[in-house]
Amino acid sequence: MGERKEAGREYPSVIDLAYKEYKRYLKVQEIMTRDVVTIATEAPMDEAARTMGEKRIGSLIALKYETPVGIVTERDLLSKVLAKGLNLKEVRVENVMSYPLIKICPTTQIREAAQTMIKKKGRLAVFECGDLVGIITASDLIRRLPEAPETAIKIDDFMTRKVTTADEKTTVANIARTMGEKRIGSVIITSKGEPMGIFTERDLLTSFLAKDRTLNVEVGEVASSPLVTAPLGTSVLEAGRIMASKRVRRLPISKDGELVGIVTARDLVEAYAK
Repeated sequence: MGERKEAGREYPSVIDLAYKEYKRYLKVQEIMTRDVVTIATEAPMDEAARTMGEKRIGSLIALKYETPVGIVTERDLLSKVLAKGLNLKEVRVENVMSYPLIKICPTTQIREAAQTMIKKKGRLAVFECGDLVGIITASDLIRRLPEAPETAIKIDDFMTRKVTTADEKTTVANIARTMGEKRIGSVIITSKGEPMGIFTERDLLTSFLAKDRTLNVEVGEVASSPLVTAPLGTSVLEAGRIMASKRVRRLPISKDGELVGIVTARDLVEAYAK
């Protein structure tokens, strides 16, 4: 049953209203990723990179004697290993992982989960009766954002206005170093000065590190193109819907045909958590 119209006005049905109210009070257990991928703390980072790349995920729960103790992410890989010129085979997960885990209960409401994620600055490990049962990422949260006052606000005040760009002839090795040094997850790729695509830390994992492929190739050959963008003034809810439907975690923002910023899944979670 959809929405009915009268005299040019739209009136949400009882079912529509009930569903909107239901979404406002979703619990973590309804949106969490249940298939948690783990790795031993003593494993080398090349194994972590390969696992994340093959499974197209951005983090692994680290186990010590079969007990979850920390988390290692694609950002750890970039900023703590690649940006420092270290050998992936020689660095262990325990040397770069974040710990202790940020724990949350499966019955926690998703807005509280969003607030915890922003306050603690990390992904959330879901525990029930002492057992690890799931994980919550920013992408999990934006896929289920409810229609509410906090998601009706514009992304303008939450986006990053300084966008890092690189020419299409730049090597992937240099792009990886830039992302690691600046602690950013993507670079906008340009051709003759005009934006033509984007290269992300996930691209680095899935297309290169997981396949042990050389990084000495031009980024223009592997960047995702064309760009998925949204106009300035887009709401948090709509930005989340675009990201979810296009399966992207970063959304460049434009005004009058020019890029003026970029918003990430985490930025949307922060806006929702306010």
